[in-house]
Amino acid sequence: MGTGSNTSHPRDRIALDVSVLPDVVFGHRSLIWLGTVGMMAIEGTMFAILIATYFFLRTRTTDWPPGVSNPALTFGTLNLIVFLLSAFPNQWTKKAAEKGDVAKSRIGLLIMSAVALINMALRVFEFPSLNCGWDSNAYGSAIWMLLGLHTVHLVTDAFDTFVLTALSFRDPVEGRRFMDISENGEYWYFVLLTWIPIYFVIYIVPRIL
Repeated sequence: MGTGSNTSHPRDRIALDVSVLPDVVFGHRSLIWLGTVGMMAIEGTMFAILIATYFFLRTRTTDWPPGVSNPALTFGTLNLIVFLLSAFPNQWTKKAAEKGDVAKSRIGLLIMSAVALINMALRVFEFPSLNCGWDSNAYGSAIWMLLGLHTVHLVTDAFDTFVLTALSFRDPVEGRRFMDISENGEYWYFVLLTWIPIYFVIYIVPRIL
């Protein structure tokens, strides 16, 4: 009697050929992109909790800001303008990296490095313009924490940009380096976009509530 079977042994099956798949991908197909999005979701939640804390404190007193002057608008507003304008060179640099254009990527990184330096310089003047100390009261602690944590992200992305700029001139710029530049652009958008509601809460809310 025949004992033959149509079931083949696993070792006899043809292996899936993945040699044609790209070594470097951008956007949602990249594991680095997924990690960046996850980090932004976590940090965005942290900012949301801090903003909620701010508005909770607002309900606890009729005098707002309590016992201090409103934050001065000058440096925070200048930083907002610089952040918004930075979207254009950031997107240009990101697209250049995704196209594998070394020359444009280098120029874009230099521009974004300069932008980051301007943002950080303005941030130095922002803290005194809050017109309160971190230990003045609960309000002071809340806005110093909010501005401080955003500054951590600003400095972190600035450092990443400086390193990528240096590497782009030192080493041959290959696929994975282009991916790093593109993801750095994604992170900058996070720093930019989170500053908009933070600016509104710190500088505008005390003037309208």
